[in-house]
Amino acid sequence: MSLESVPPKYAQLVQTLQRRIEAGDYPPGTLLPSENQLIQEFGVSRPTVVAALRVLREQGWIESQQGKGRFVRGRPALALAEQPRPGHAYLTNPESGSAGEVLEAGALAVPNRVAALLDLPAKSRAFLRRRLVVRDGEPSEIVSFWLPLELSEGTDLTSADALPDSIRDHLQARKGVRFDHIVEQITARIPSADEAKRLGMPKNTPVLDVYAAVRDASGHPFVVVNVLLPADRHELEDAYPIG
Repeated sequence: MSLESVPPKYAQLVQTLQRRIEAGDYPPGTLLPSENQLIQEFGVSRPTVVAALRVLREQGWIESQQGKGRFVRGRPALALAEQPRPGHAYLTNPESGSAGEVLEAGALAVPNRVAALLDLPAKSRAFLRRRLVVRDGEPSEIVSFWLPLELSEGTDLTSADALPDSIRDHLQARKGVRFDHIVEQITARIPSADEAKRLGMPKNTPVLDVYAAVRDASGHPFVVVNVLLPADRHELEDAYPIG
């Protein structure tokens, strides 16, 4: 997801701080303003500041030192290339790290595309955990996790509350599975009436439909992550070195 396409408040703050670092307003090695200072200067909430600082840290722009604060590192080489792809990000980030609500959690008939990605027979049933993610008080994306029924047994995936850990960590701890790689596919389509309503989308606006098949080292699929991103609010971007 690009931070340049109709960005929410936390992404706007990320952009502003990045520009200041690049301009030398915050030179490498200097202490970044505190959370309270940023809240007062930009008139945003603490969760917005925390989210922006997390992005900067994950991208390598700043680093945290226990008991001292956050220090500027400077512009990282190929910062965008270091960002996780959408499927990986939703698999590895704790649910409790973002606001939202669980829409569905239970056994359902699996769509044909998901069945193919999970190597399941057509018209079979699989476990679905679907969540509406809210950012800056507005619906942002719908994230669905599909997995075989036996893999959901003995887990907390039916909980109506956001999980305190990531789906990957939860399944590894409860089921002992080990994920190795992700095969990701991205398409665009017009959302269903229910999807458009939940996401608060204008009529005839498409969604980016991301499917990420999570597999073990042998190529066996365990989970399919499906992310619906309103195309008027998100942009997918990648960067990579030239060999």
